[in-house]
Amino acid sequence: MKLRELRNLDDAALRNQIREYREEIFNLRFQQVVGKLTATGRQRVVRREIARVLTILRERELGIAAQE
Repeated sequence: MKLRELRNLDDAALRNQIREYREEIFNLRFQQVVGKLTATGRQRVVRREIARVLTILRERELGIAAQE
């Protein structure tokens, strides 16, 4: 998801997005242990997406305006 799209979501939707990303990262780790992981770079992408969403939530908590 693009940054602009994430910023347009409300807090509840962002928290739901984090939950989905964490489920995906769990499944990717499980696939890696089993040896069935085909998208090896996806773990890094998902971790960055989680960080991006958490940053947006923290900015809102602190009242920092988005500078795009």
